[in-house]
Amino acid sequence: VQLQASGGGLVQVGGSLKLSCAASGSSFSVYFMAWYRQSPGKQRELVAGIRDGGATNYADSVKGRFTISRDNAKNTVYLQMNSLEPEDTAVYYCYADLQISWPYSRRQYWGKGTQVTVSS
Repeated sequence: VQLQASGGGLVQVGGSLKLSCAASGSSFSVYFMAWYRQSPGKQRELVAGIRDGGATNYADSVKGRFTISRDNAKNTVYLQMNSLEPEDTAVYYCYADLQISWPYSRRQYWGKGTQVTVSS
């Protein structure tokens, strides 16, 4: 399974970006997909996650500004980021916790990061 993330870039304070992450490869079902981020000198942190039933959770710092959603038919998760702040500058990583059909197993995957830079 591969996770292909896209949508990062440079945006001014108050602007918006939408990240996408598509999972492809072996047959699988999704337990959980999420976006994490990491900025220089800091640990990687959970930004937002969405479970197979649709329940979502967010870091306190992004509540009300970011929205995670999922297109099950496309095995794609999105992160709509509004009212961006300089503190949101980081490399954003897609994460997936999947049930693989063959060999039957539960595995976790990370996508390559995509840079988000918010300029003031």
